[in-house]
Parts: sequence; C-alpha cells; structure tokens
Amino acid sequence: MRVVRIFHDEDVRYGLADESMVTLISDEPFAAWETEGIVALPHAQLLAPAIPTKVVCAGINYRAHALEMGHTIPDEPVIFLKPPTAVIGHGAEIHIPAGYDCVDYEGELAVVLGRRTRCVSPADAAAHVLGFACANDVTNRPLQRKDGQWTRAKGFDTFCPIGPWVETDVDPRDLLLETYVNGERRQHARTSDMIFDPYELVSFVSHVMTLLPGDVVLTGTPSGIGPVRSGDTVEVRIEGIGSLINHVV
Repeated sequence: MRVVRIFHDEDVRYGLADESMVTLISDEPFAAWETEGIVALPHAQLLAPAIPTKVVCAGINYRAHALEMGHTIPDEPVIFLKPPTAVIGHGAEIHIPAGYDCVDYEGELAVVLGRRTRCVSPADAAAHVLGFACANDVTNRPLQRKDGQWTRAKGFDTFCPIGPWVETDVDPRDLLLETYVNGERRQHARTSDMIFDPYELVSFVSHVMTLLPGDVVLTGTPSGIGPVRSGDTVEVRIEGIGSLINHVV
C-alpha cells in the first residue's frame, strides 16, 4: 500500500495511491479512516508523505561510506537530528544556501513511524512502523567540516526531501538503493549493507527519545556521495518503493 499526502482542490489530503489513482481517506493514516473519493494521480501534487515532529538520522551506517569519509565502523548508531522545516516532497526544489555554489546529495531509505514508540526492541520495532520512503539527506559539506558537528550543515530548509510516498508492504532489509544526478548513476548499494538495519535503528532511537506517529528515521547513505549544483536534478530510487526526484536551484 502506498500512502500519499497530496495538495488537491485547494486542500491537503492523505490518500492511498496505485499506478494511476489516489483514493482519498478521511483522516491521517495513523488513525482510523474511511475512503472518501478518487483523484487521478497526475492531477494530484505530491507533498512530503509525513509531517514529522523530528527527523532522526543515522550518520555512519554503510561500511563503504564510513571508509570514504575516513571514519571507523561504529559500535553503536551515530545519530543526529534534522529539523522538520527541512522536509520537502517529491518534485519540490532543493535550495543552495546563499554564498555557496553546491550541496551534496545523500540517497537514503526513510522509515516513517506509525505509532508512539518508546523503548522497543528490534524485534518489536516493525509493529511501530507505518512504512518506508526514499529520502535525500542534503548536506552543505564545507559547513559540516567547518562546524565539526552537523546541525547547520544538514538543517537548512529544503535539505530533507522525502517521498514520493510511504510504502507499507516492503521488507526494508535488502533493497537496491540508487542515486542519479542528471540521469547518471552515482550511488548503488543494497540496504543489506547497512551496519545497523532499519529496525535496529528504530529500537536504538526509541531508547533515547520517544518517536511519534509521522516521525522519520533516516538510515544512512552508502558510498558515492558528491556535489550537485543549480540546474541539476537528483533522483533517489529504492527497489519496491519508488523514485524521489528533486531539482536543485
């Protein structure tokens, strides 16, 4: 099942999407809902599929990426936060901050929570997850190096594209993840290469802070990160989920 959040007929609605249609639902997907009509998918503007209170990110979670960044393999997840104001949806623009000529893409798998989650085990984490989406942990690399921590470098508005929807019927532990820039493949890995799988990450974070319905956990990026500039198009594809496309301005 694909859960979407759309702008249609001057209103923001949740719905369930197939290849061509969106079936509108009466409430958020975390609550009890009923179906309320149909909209043609091409006529619906896709928004970020969730409105998180926080986006919790795993910093070093693919072995090859840890090596390309000069990090040792961590014994436990390295996490940080992106503000919810960084979140945008499929088709929205990524804005390069004033004074800089590029930003870095980081294609990732996003976990969207469906229930209040506190101190769960990895085995129980799946029951708290609504589903999975594509994401791009956009980063200002010079600021990351300058600041020595990641809040400013990763926290600008538009620096967290998520979408195009939340896929509820997929096992996230062995999916092909690819990132393309202007049609050229830059990242290529399987989620089975993660150091900590998505459910281990949800469990770990839940022992630090309470996760609420709609909150997002980003699971880290594989090797192959690099810059994009104004005029470029970034696409994150994940097997069994879909394709998230954003233009850079």
